[in-house]
Amino acid sequence: MPAKGVLLINLGTPESSDSRDVGRFLTEFLSDPRVVDMPRWFWLPLLKLVIIPLRKGRTAAAYRKIWMKDGSPLLVYSAALTNGLEQQLGDKVKVSLAMRYGSPDIKNQLDLMRGEGVEKLVILPLYPQYSVTTTESVFDAVTVALKQLDWSPEIHKVKQYFDRPGWVHSVATSVRNFRMQHGKAERLLFSMHGIPKHLVDAGDPYELQCQQSVKAVAEVLKMQEESVLTYQSRVGREPWLAPYTDVVIKELAKSGVKHIQLISPGFSVDCLETLEEIAIRYRDMFIEAGGEKLEYIPALNDSDAHISLLASIVDQQLS
Repeated sequence: MPAKGVLLINLGTPESSDSRDVGRFLTEFLSDPRVVDMPRWFWLPLLKLVIIPLRKGRTAAAYRKIWMKDGSPLLVYSAALTNGLEQQLGDKVKVSLAMRYGSPDIKNQLDLMRGEGVEKLVILPLYPQYSVTTTESVFDAVTVALKQLDWSPEIHKVKQYFDRPGWVHSVATSVRNFRMQHGKAERLLFSMHGIPKHLVDAGDPYELQCQQSVKAVAEVLKMQEESVLTYQSRVGREPWLAPYTDVVIKELAKSGVKHIQLISPGFSVDCLETLEEIAIRYRDMFIEAGGEKLEYIPALNDSDAHISLLASIVDQQLS
């Protein structure tokens, strides 16, 4: 019976690409006050009566473009990463996977770990950079679940890991290997998931950590001059972190740039935002604006380097 455990937590995914499942997932995700911090009395009716009916069909169609034989890419790659980490850590450490939204849910996975005899537990959100919208939301859910289970293991929280040399070099190596195989582009864009600007103004360190992430990787690659930090996936009309990825790629195409490569190092594994938004929609957008080739550099996924990085984080937390 392992006395030590690790709970990897990713954002989540619908159970299928059916619009009903997508609607349920979006409802849970967008109901989180950490994600949308508008007054509940205003936001929840608007979400359920207007936004979900309008968005679920379009989002389901996007998921169908990338759905894999074994399910959503985010779940498939996260599960493979979990299995790889469990093999590397050995039998004395229980490794489980949960999703902040959807299944497998945090409470059930914690309950299973309690049954396995876990006494010291590492909570490892699969977000390299910290934000209240992601990492802190995970910690909120873990706190609530532990209270409901009336369980008090020794908890070790990993707030971020973008600043670990292992992460920086893993991302840099993935860029270098991709370019060795596919050639060098005129520009390299680091496309990070955006958040509303007012959250950063209120103290969220996410923007600064994104800047530090890109600077560190670009320095290892010696590509400071050709690397550009942008932000994707904005929603609504209020200002989000800028510059916006879709705007930048159009401007690059119109300025005569023909070949760009994008990487999204804020995503631990590939998902809708990388495989559909970047690799399909942004590619088409770039070509329509006059560009010739947009290539997406995959996430770390279940690579040996990624598994070793997470294992080193866990070892440090449990030592």
